[in-house]
Amino acid sequence: MPKAPVADQFRLLTVQDLDTKLAQTRHRLVNLPARQELDAVTAEAAALEETRVEAATAVTDLRREVTKVEDDVVTVRARADRDNQRMLSAGLGPKELQALQSELDVLAKRQAALEDIELDAMQRLEDAEAEAALVAVQIDAAAVKLTEVQARLQHEAADIDAEIVSLSAGRANAVAGLDEGLLALYEKLRAAQGGTGAAALKHGACQGCNMRLNPADLAHIEAAPADDIVRCEECGRILVRGAGS
Repeated sequence: MPKAPVADQFRLLTVQDLDTKLAQTRHRLVNLPARQELDAVTAEAAALEETRVEAATAVTDLRREVTKVEDDVVTVRARADRDNQRMLSAGLGPKELQALQSELDVLAKRQAALEDIELDAMQRLEDAEAEAALVAVQIDAAAVKLTEVQARLQHEAADIDAEIVSLSAGRANAVAGLDEGLLALYEKLRAAQGGTGAAALKHGACQGCNMRLNPADLAHIEAAPADDIVRCEECGRILVRGAGS
């Protein structure tokens, strides 16, 4: 059975305690509410940017549509003005006058239809511009919120980073000079056992898996030399014997 100084075995519990606290602290760092809020605000900002592009495209398209309709109205009006001038001129026969009047009637209907289209396009343009303005306001608000959340996350993360630095320094001190074989076994078990490689044996139970040892196993462990590295028969973790075992 591998051996390690009793003092080192007891010190291993300190290392385990620090490793547990480090894992918990790193978990807190990763799962800070501000980090989750930042993800949400970032997603919101990205969605708003997509909406902004769509709104800007709609405004551009509608402005082009309004301009085209306005040009068409101007063209029809100019044609009608020319026809009216011709009707007022002398020397036109009845057939020519009738043809001009028919054309003016068609032009009047065309102008009325174009003006209706123009009004509709202008209304849609006004609505699109209002939507674009609203999105711009929302983007500004999201940017302010993003800055605030980033600052809060940075502050909270800095505090936790300081905890991690302190705990890491404590762990480095705790493992300094520790029996190499004991430490290597501990690290191997810790990786395989969800972060817990060593546990105290208290009142006949392993504090790692919280299972009570059967009397035969417990008697065998208690009879082993103090410097023997014993392990839990249930979970395989290193058992550190001491008061209350």
